[in-house]
Amino acid sequence: MSTQRRLIDRFLDESYSPETRRHVGTLTIARMTTNGCFRFAPPFLASISNDFNISLSRLGLALMFTEITMAIAPILGSYVDRVHRRTAMAGGLIGLSGATALAAASPSLWVFMIGILLLGVCKFIFDMGLTAWVNDHVDYERRGRVIGLTETSWALGLLIGVTSMGLVASATSWRWGYAAGALGVALMAVVVATRLDGHDVVGSQRIQQTQKHPMPAEGFWIVGAMFFLMAASQTMFVTFGSWLDDEFGFTEAGISAVAFGLGAFELFASITSARRTDLWGKERSAILGAGLIVPAGLLLTVGHNHLISGLILLGIYLLGFEFAIVSLLPLGANLITNSPARGLGIVLAGGALGRASMSVIATATYDSFGINVPAFIGACSALCTILCMMAYSRTTKESVL
Repeated sequence: MSTQRRLIDRFLDESYSPETRRHVGTLTIARMTTNGCFRFAPPFLASISNDFNISLSRLGLALMFTEITMAIAPILGSYVDRVHRRTAMAGGLIGLSGATALAAASPSLWVFMIGILLLGVCKFIFDMGLTAWVNDHVDYERRGRVIGLTETSWALGLLIGVTSMGLVASATSWRWGYAAGALGVALMAVVVATRLDGHDVVGSQRIQQTQKHPMPAEGFWIVGAMFFLMAASQTMFVTFGSWLDDEFGFTEAGISAVAFGLGAFELFASITSARRTDLWGKERSAILGAGLIVPAGLLLTVGHNHLISGLILLGIYLLGFEFAIVSLLPLGANLITNSPARGLGIVLAGGALGRASMSVIATATYDSFGINVPAFIGACSALCTILCMMAYSRTTKESVL
């Protein structure tokens, strides 16, 4: 038995469908490659801005515009609901590989922005196709474990993807780091297209039902929670690389080593969430995760001058984010009856707007004050996530405490 299969068997017993057990490992690896490309830019914004001869805050403004366009996620979700899951996931991977290659070869900031924009669009298509596939094969009560397993790809994208791409970048340039990522995604596109069953569920078979179910009013509390949670994460993602460079003189190789360590923190959170989210409840788990971000952000505000303690706090901060996001994703996919991708698309659009706001705010405040102000803003954003989740719990009459 392969190592991958043994690992899957530790998490998913035979009560899960054979389709789920057979393909979830492959899809997790595919998502790891997409997350590596998606997460590569923030730690290396200083190198990218130097290459284009612009300030960090101006690059953050450029990223804001690309994130704002991600508000089209509900439209993408409606498209994903209408096609085969394999079509959505393989197509997303192919497009993402091309977009990453475009970013690598970009001769100007504008072309780089287009590449990053297309990268985000294609990643959304893949992610929504994957989540819809999970919805098709796993009952809601047990969905948190499978989502948690696939969400380890977020941590692995940093642990393996960004670290590997960063080492390539340290030996060459950030452009070749992106090129390596594009190659990895292209390979997984071939694997997904050839291994996944072509007869998987087609959303168009349910489209008439989907049109009869609008977004429930209480669902917008989940959208708000995702907005603030993504805002909290973005404050650190777009500044920690520059912080390590400016305050401690880290090189690209050093930043890659830190990314590896942070990925280990996130992986621990993903595995723990996969095991506990269904038992503790998805809403309670999201609150607990955001609850870790608040004190970590506040302590980082005053302790950012100390490398070891600062890195530990940063790790706890990202651990809390990872734990919370694993719990929010199945909630988002379950908001609209018979339309998991559209519901998740609306929630992800809220998250994209949260990232967009902090892409410019965090980089601008970092340029003016250092990392202490972005850390404080991130803690406040996480607190807002908790408040949104508590409001959602009240409206749905479910206890989270």
